[in-house]
Amino acid sequence: MARAGLTVDKIVQAAAELADEGGIENVSVSALARRFGVRDASLYSHIRNLADLRRRVALRAGDEQAERIAEAVAGRAGRDALVAFANAFRDYAREHPGRYAAMQIPVERDAAEGSRGVEVTVAMMRAYDLPDPDLTDAVRLLRSTFHGFISLEASGAFGHPRDVQKSWEKALEALHQLLLAWPRETPAGSPDGR
Repeated sequence: MARAGLTVDKIVQAAAELADEGGIENVSVSALARRFGVRDASLYSHIRNLADLRRRVALRAGDEQAERIAEAVAGRAGRDALVAFANAFRDYAREHPGRYAAMQIPVERDAAEGSRGVEVTVAMMRAYDLPDPDLTDAVRLLRSTFHGFISLEASGAFGHPRDVQKSWEKALEALHQLLLAWPRETPAGSPDGR
């Protein structure tokens, strides 16, 4: 009976919840089967294998985080958009640690899937008017800064008595100032680019 109600969406949602409870590395087909009260084989008619399941969790988490960020930055620009973006990014990671960890697994999207996260990020960065490759470099800096801070915070590595929230706010202000003064790459062949 339980098998009749299984769908890919329900399975991926349960896997995402399981990841948040015990870590993405502990998500298994057997654990999900136990959660649904079915045999492992019942899940394989909906997913290919464990890698496929984890890929789906990663994609869902990326979409969830992107939607949260899009809502946070709507109607904002510049510093306000950057702060809203960063806070939504961090809040999602704190509230859904297993899903956030799944997002760090390199996965490829089908061409039809697109990437809402990329769209939202590029839109937030418009106010800084950075052409590529500067835009790519700046986005990589933001992502690595946010991820590093979030990872260190989650592991309890910030032992100094300084309020962690104050450090976060200072980091965001520093990133905003850096983006405003970004050292632009001079294209080859231009008078200064030789």
